[in-house]
Amino acid sequence: KMETITKMEQFIKGYFERFVSAKENHWNYVDGCLLNAAVLLYEQKKEEYYKDFVLHYYKKYIEENGNIRFYYPKDYNLDSINSGNGLFFAYRETGEEKYNKAIELLMDQIRNQPRTYTGNFWHKKCYPEQVWLDGLYMAQVFYARYQKLKDKDYSDIVSQFKNVRKYLYNPEKGLYYHAIDMAKKQPWCNKENGLSPNFWGRACGWHIMALIDTMEIIGETGDYQGLKDIFIEAINGLLQYQEKETGLFYQVLDREDVPENYLETSGSAMAAYAVLKGCRMGVLPCGIYKGQGEKILDSLIQLKIKEIDGVLKLGDICRGAGLSDDRDGTVEYYLSEAVGYDDHKGAAPLIMAYIESQR
Repeated sequence: KMETITKMEQFIKGYFERFVSAKENHWNYVDGCLLNAAVLLYEQKKEEYYKDFVLHYYKKYIEENGNIRFYYPKDYNLDSINSGNGLFFAYRETGEEKYNKAIELLMDQIRNQPRTYTGNFWHKKCYPEQVWLDGLYMAQVFYARYQKLKDKDYSDIVSQFKNVRKYLYNPEKGLYYHAIDMAKKQPWCNKENGLSPNFWGRACGWHIMALIDTMEIIGETGDYQGLKDIFIEAINGLLQYQEKETGLFYQVLDREDVPENYLETSGSAMAAYAVLKGCRMGVLPCGIYKGQGEKILDSLIQLKIKEIDGVLKLGDICRGAGLSDDRDGTVEYYLSEAVGYDDHKGAAPLIMAYIESQR
């Protein structure tokens, strides 16, 4: 156990010291994932280093008047909201008004975000009528933080999660499809129900992280129970697909039979985080689930953190996957996407899962 902890502590320290933006001069959700992890590290360890990391990052992007450099509100891109979660922390810690103004700027996007007829946000303006699981983590967590400070009305947020359960869940499989095109026009979608064809590990990871983070923020108010039911069902569905030896999850969750399929790091880390946090919050009974969460975490640390040229790096992270004209959502497509080391989409949830295991 101590060996695993030491390895993870070394990995975290080195990862932040070597930090490279996922997209320089671009307000991007990938860096936002690491900012979310840094906030949790600061809250857990009380080391100024992590607070400074967040504030230093924002120096480049947040102007005195609250404008956010390299952010384009009119793209109505939900991904742009995720990097705003750390702004609540920055405002709380410094009291500087620019952070509050930047929060309002992002909230303006949410207020004006185009929606499907069910009331769900479009994923982006250039992805009309499409709801993606990724978008729940990108926007709903920020939206919940904002509502908590204002009128505490979470009905819109809960309703969007419930619609996703209604339209994107497959009860036979116990899994959620990556996305739906409510207009049923996209080349990747099933023309009868608008659904994308497969179950991608990271998409399901975004979904369960969004649920548990939103539940923590809103507390037992409003329809907490509704979100809890959806969360427990989603976790139970997902855990059926763990690889027996390691407890990790495949890139395409239910296709262990495909030789090219691999145990993917980011989706597995998100599952570990959601399960361990669910146990800490009393949403999942620890006796049944905590061991499963810890097994996933231990396997990731032991098998996916590798020493390369004297540096600890996190491997087997899918670089990116989506749905568009040339990304058709087939199993072959998901397995064709680049895989690499040290991507914040994998490192951040791994760090967050580790913090949960320490709390």
